[in-house]
Amino acid sequence: SKALPPLSLHPHPGCDSGFGKAAAQHLDRLGLTVYASVLDLKSSGAEELRQTCSPRLTLLEMDLTKAEDIQRALQFIKAQTGRTGLWGLVNNAGFNDTIANAELTPLPHFRTCMEVNFFGPLELTKGLLPLLRSSRGRIVTVSSPAGNMPYPCLASYGTSKAALSLLMDTFHCELAPWGIRVSVIFPGYFKTGGSCNPDYWKERKDQLLAALPDDLLEAYGEEYLEEINRQFVDFMKVAVEDLSSVVDSITDGLLSTKPLLKYYPGRGLWLMYFIHHYLPHTVRDLFLKTFFINPKLPQGLCPKPPPLCRDSIKGASPVSLFFPSSKGAQLYCYLVK
Repeated sequence: SKALPPLSLHPHPGCDSGFGKAAAQHLDRLGLTVYASVLDLKSSGAEELRQTCSPRLTLLEMDLTKAEDIQRALQFIKAQTGRTGLWGLVNNAGFNDTIANAELTPLPHFRTCMEVNFFGPLELTKGLLPLLRSSRGRIVTVSSPAGNMPYPCLASYGTSKAALSLLMDTFHCELAPWGIRVSVIFPGYFKTGGSCNPDYWKERKDQLLAALPDDLLEAYGEEYLEEINRQFVDFMKVAVEDLSSVVDSITDGLLSTKPLLKYYPGRGLWLMYFIHHYLPHTVRDLFLKTFFINPKLPQGLCPKPPPLCRDSIKGASPVSLFFPSSKGAQLYCYLVK
């Protein structure tokens, strides 16, 4: 069951595209007053919100990596909601620009993911808690299954989402005495914004390759990164375009009289979490590699032909020499002149 809150005002970061834009449009259609933050007020996503939403929706420009942007947004929202109150906050913004092993991912990429996916929502949530305590309102946060289990090649993104999920679990416990309800959403595989643009990921892969130290490039090989990039792009081609199940989860977290602590919108998530919680880690790891990315063997681990020793091939066939191998090993053939 759902009940419209007495205070219908929702700061909503990350509304340029994807879940944020769809949720902002839906909440506006429900008659709520929405404050939607975008990275750029001149973006196509911001323009679409202006065209499709009522005057109740207000756009705010905010970069979650900039403390001054967050403080400016907080001051604006407090000024606007001082008399009417604030019912809910939706932390939706998410960022990832690297598909690679943790060892191959530069530290600045980890820091950027943490700034956008963890520290930004932390600062925004803490800044709005006085208003949310007064209204006994709601906090809804979009996290990711990559924050619950080790998806291959999503190290920087997954670790930031893991931190975010634990933070919201902590808020759930700490804010319960104040009457604030906290919900976390773990969406499945959906097409959102630029995450499905092959050209974007090719550019990111090329930039990563160009910046790799020689020792890492030699250890992993260029083909390793080419292959995981190809697999990721192929995976995103089959992602779900209909975002309504995620929007419904956000809405339920905000407006239901009994919101859930955790929502799992998306096909197949129940199987993935069942494997994660109840089967051995080896099964989970195999499952993730089968249905997401299965990296090839790094160049440094690929078997190399044993050195050709003339003393060991005396009396061998003048055409070819075969080295017997055990099952599954590579078989080498040498032409002997």
